[in-house]
Formats: sequence, structure tokens, C-alpha cells
Amino acid sequence: RLLADELRKRVVIVDTSNEIGGDGDIPHPGIGRARRMQVKTPLLQHAVMIEAVENHMPEVIVIDEIGTELEAAAARTIAERGVQLIATAHGQTLENLLVNPTLNDLLGGIQSVTLSDEEARRRGTQKSVLERKAPPTFDVLVEIQDRDRVAIHMPLADVVDTALRGPMQTPKIRVRTREGRVISNVDAPVVVASEPAPATGSPAKPLGIFPYGVSRHHVEQSIKELDLPVRVLGNLDGAGAVLTLKNHYRRRPDSLRQAESRGLPIHILKSNSASQVRDALSRIYGVDKQDEATTRALAEAAAAIRQVKTTLRPVEISPQNAYLRRLQHQLVAENELSARSTGKEPQRRLRITPSPEEPA
Repeated sequence: RLLADELRKRVVIVDTSNEIGGDGDIPHPGIGRARRMQVKTPLLQHAVMIEAVENHMPEVIVIDEIGTELEAAAARTIAERGVQLIATAHGQTLENLLVNPTLNDLLGGIQSVTLSDEEARRRGTQKSVLERKAPPTFDVLVEIQDRDRVAIHMPLADVVDTALRGPMQTPKIRVRTREGRVISNVDAPVVVASEPAPATGSPAKPLGIFPYGVSRHHVEQSIKELDLPVRVLGNLDGAGAVLTLKNHYRRRPDSLRQAESRGLPIHILKSNSASQVRDALSRIYGVDKQDEATTRALAEAAAAIRQVKTTLRPVEISPQNAYLRRLQHQLVAENELSARSTGKEPQRRLRITPSPEEPA
């Protein structure tokens, strides 16, 4: 409605199942002067998207729920024609879209590239890496973390490239207060440096790992020791990464070929030992190789501790992984304050409060 009425743009809504413009043939007045195109069946949504561009000359197209390869391809066609595109897609985080073979085309698509020895040495990576195939369909991606909190990834092309190299940019967080004000608690993206993992590339820090030919007991034990938010899976469904041995990887069994076709990073171990598994998980999650990030996280916690002692009011600090949160908890305990983790991964963070003995 704002685009159509206030900015006077030609807006077309592709209204599958009448989810945007209201139930019935008469559109809801909330969409303003925007034109609504109803979709006879969800299977035809991609065709209606193309029809909207070809027949109605829109400046803006609004689409709810892109979920198939045909719809992703239609969205790319629309974007390439210079039409502003606003759409939703299912997924909790950017990482979910990166590992989704159906929807990662919205982010430009992912392909495995084999580098020359010289280029691999220059980059400091393995010879086989994951790279973006094409420009993303969208310039900005917004994660709706809850009703009043969103994370903004922009420019999306740079964010995806950074994610495929290993470290993940911290998105800009915007929060709407009870008074209706919008505040941003992250002014600029911060890249946490970490060593590249010995793998075919890592688009994200996966929450599910599929060990192929690797002791499940060693994996579970290492996850427990490192306090990582990871699930061990028995197949590729829901997996974000694969652990395997060098001899298995050379034979290229079906499971590993399927993992490569899905764009999943494959982390190769030299031997099936607990130490090798623990080292691999440490590299994937940057547990032992983030000296700069550890220093920054502890410095932020120390500053928050000083603020709590001065104001006697709770303070929330930036999201960190489980290992860094544990170090922050220890620092808080040493200063005789209280802290608890709040939020969901990857935005889980510490809330530091005065100790129970102090006045609230």
C-alpha cells in the first residue's frame, strides 16, 4: 500500500490462496491501489509471476512464499528484467537457504569449484571450494527472528560470498520497542576471523552433521566436550555438513556424491580417532582458532560487567557461539554477578544481571 499509494508505483500482488489481498474476489482495502492477481492453484504460481511481468508492466511485484525451483527461476527472471521484487521464503536463517538445494538459487546458487595449486595456496584453502554461481535474485535479505526483531543481511552478494568462505558476517539487528521506536543495536557488519576448515567449503556453521564412516561415539563425545549446539544425524536429511575419512572420500560412494550435489561441505579426516574428530569440529565452529573473536567477546563482557555494577541494571551483549558464551559465563561468575543465555541460535546471547545479594 505504501509503494502503490504514497510512492505511486505500479504494484502487482501475486496472491496465492488469497493470503495477501484477503479472502474473496474483492481485494482488501489494506493493499491500496496495488493490483491483485489471484492464483488458481499453488502449482501455477510461477506462471502467474511471469504473466504479471509480461502483461501488466509492474514496477513492483509482491510474492508470498517462494518454495519450488520453478518459482525461484521465475523470481530470477523477474529480477533480471529490472522489476523490484518483494518475496518471502521458508527458512529460519540465511544458512537454511544456503543449504537448501531448491531455494539457494535465490542467493545466486552454489557450485563446487576446483582451484589450481597456486590459487589454493594464495587463498589458504583446499583445492575444492564452494562459490556463488550468479548474482543473487535479491539485494537484501531480512530474517524475521520474532515479532519485533529482524536481522538484515546487505548487500546480499557480499554476505553470501563471505559465508561461503567460512566466517559469517554479523547481520544488522533492528528491534521495535513497545513505544513503536525502531532501534538498531549493530551499526556495521563485523566479520569474525577464523581459519578455513579442511573441507570442500563451509557455507555456514551447521546444526546437523552426518558422519559417514566416522565413529558416531567420537562425534557425540567431541560435541559434548566442546559444548556445541550440534545434532548427529544418521543420513543427509537435515544435515548441514558431512564428516568422512580420506579413503571413503576417494571411493565417492552414493552418500557423498549426493552430499556434493546438494552443495553440502564435506570435511575429510585423516583417521577415525577422537582427536581428529574433535579437531575437525573445533575448526568448523572456530572453537580454538578465534583468538581475536575471543578477546573481543571477553572485552565486551567485561564492559557489560562494569556497566551492571555501576547502574545495577541488566545488560544484554552480542550473540556468540556456545564456547565463547561459556567463557563469558566464567568471567561473570568471577565478578560475582549473574548471567543467563537468552534467545535462539545463532542469536543466543548473555543477559548479565546484578547478583541476587545486590539491590535490583
